[in-house]
Amino acid sequence: MVFSNVNESYNIKLIDIKTREKLMDEYMPKFLYEEKADIYGCCIKLLTDDGWIRDRWTENFYNMYWNVRSHGRIIVTKDDRYDLIVLYDPLSKTAFLLNMDYYGWVKSVALSVAGDILEDHHGIFSIHGACLDYNGIGFSIVGLAGMGKTTNAYGLLRNNKIRVISDDWFFVRPLETGFLAFSSEKNFYIRADLAEVWPEFSGLVKKALVDKKGRAIVNLRWVIGKGRIIPMTTLRIFLILVREKSVNKVYWEIEPEEALSMLAQNGYYNPHLLVRDDRKKKLRSEFFLKLLEMTENYVVNTAATPHETQQAILKIVESYNHSRPSTLTGEG
Repeated sequence: MVFSNVNESYNIKLIDIKTREKLMDEYMPKFLYEEKADIYGCCIKLLTDDGWIRDRWTENFYNMYWNVRSHGRIIVTKDDRYDLIVLYDPLSKTAFLLNMDYYGWVKSVALSVAGDILEDHHGIFSIHGACLDYNGIGFSIVGLAGMGKTTNAYGLLRNNKIRVISDDWFFVRPLETGFLAFSSEKNFYIRADLAEVWPEFSGLVKKALVDKKGRAIVNLRWVIGKGRIIPMTTLRIFLILVREKSVNKVYWEIEPEEALSMLAQNGYYNPHLLVRDDRKKKLRSEFFLKLLEMTENYVVNTAATPHETQQAILKIVESYNHSRPSTLTGEG
């Protein structure tokens, strides 16, 4: 093992190809299920002996044609020799998720494997956050866990002018005229307590099969309609959520360099990144700086109530124009 890091939930350790081959030989007889997902053009194969995980996977992701060779692999199984851990071989793009029964981590690691492939070979990058669209204006919402990304993303969807690309993770492709954001998941993974904040989603939550972590995969089209879930948008606004009770502002604009500093200091707000060496940090910082120079960038303070935060975000996106208006600030 050559590198390790700890995220908020589990350890990640990099392994070499020999360790990968040894583990595959050990685990191969255990696999009962094999599924392939299309994650933004990457074929990611799931191998597992856990039927619950397999069922959630097929609900969550688009299917890949069976005869397409896999670009990356996710192995989910139990091994008493380890604690909760992800072992990742960057050469073969193979991740072993050991003693992990929470599907939310499984899907995040699968997205991170695809992100690793896209980052290195296609210049396409991951953002761990929500991506929405307001009348053709794409905006992202990122922040540390507990800052309100999911709560605000779904709250904004009560406005029928807003469409959703992703509530949790999306890929961004740089083009000459801007940065395109793409979704990769078929269905959404929501918290069961969502309806406590936004009662409009109570019917959806009641129908959902909730896991022991209080999460469920749902077809959001049942609530907001098919036309408001779209595959892509052009990113124009970048929002970073914080919770600062001592600050008497709901939102304020920041320069690209300050936004990049916040991202870099917080691991790009993505605890699931599998490789975090200097080469990757350089790639990610260069990408984000170029993106942030093309977007309007704001800090949104969620110490306010959810409804006040919603109004602040709506004011930002409604005020957007391509000539980059003067700095806006919202007093609390």
